[in-house]
Amino acid sequence: MSAPKKLVVCGGSGFLGSRICRAAVSRGWDVISISRSGQPKWQHLTSSTPPDWSGKVSWEKADMFRPAQYRPLLRDADCVVHTMGILLEADYKGVVSGRESPISGLRKAFSSTSSTPNPLERNYEESPPPTSPQQMTYEMMNRDSALLLAKEASQAGVKTFGYVSAAAGAPVLPSRYITTKREAEALIAREFPGMRSVFFRAPFMYDSSRAFTVPLAAMTAAGALFNGVTGGILGGFLGAAVVKPLKADVVADAVVEALDDEKVSGPVEVAELEELAGRGWRKGML
Repeated sequence: MSAPKKLVVCGGSGFLGSRICRAAVSRGWDVISISRSGQPKWQHLTSSTPPDWSGKVSWEKADMFRPAQYRPLLRDADCVVHTMGILLEADYKGVVSGRESPISGLRKAFSSTSSTPNPLERNYEESPPPTSPQQMTYEMMNRDSALLLAKEASQAGVKTFGYVSAAAGAPVLPSRYITTKREAEALIAREFPGMRSVFFRAPFMYDSSRAFTVPLAAMTAAGALFNGVTGGILGGFLGAAVVKPLKADVVADAVVEALDDEKVSGPVEVAELEELAGRGWRKGML
């Protein structure tokens, strides 16, 4: 009997990351989560108490821009997946909690014209990591953190690297949201050819644990249906707003199934995410 796979989930305490951990645990994998918080705040994710499966995950604290903190955790890993990212270049958690107005958050996002050095050349051990909302730009969080992790994973001999990208942009988001995602995909594929890289182009994700995502998903589904009936007339303008939404658990199951299947590589679009999740579900029923 072969040894269980070892999966490292960077951003594993988050909305999608925690579900990826759950899906991998259900397959008997050894799972390590890396995040700044360590243990998730379960009341914001699933329930007020930690679910039973969470005891099988090693919840580790580390800063993605401090590789020395998590480098030992990558040793002997079969797969590493990056689930971090931001939607707005602003204190989006402050917006959600009411500390900052949505208008203020959007103004910050659209007024930013950030640029950063090549993350593969920058020595993050000798420079301060981003801590304030103003420093957490699309380039830093959506692109550079993924490149830095891919570099460390490659040097550790990891065979498979997953990156949670996005299906498309949207009219309410700056174009740099999606361009930094695509830049990360291209650079990871080019710079680290020795790893099998998989780019999960996830649509809008919802779950009843985040009540506000359910009506948004319903509106997005309606837009996707209309766009399909009209031959994609709105796709170029509305982007992800007319891409079929998926439940977060479905995306998580698809991620783990793709990591497990050596034939899957490169961009994985929404239809394939659904197919992968279904395949994984069927395996679990056998």
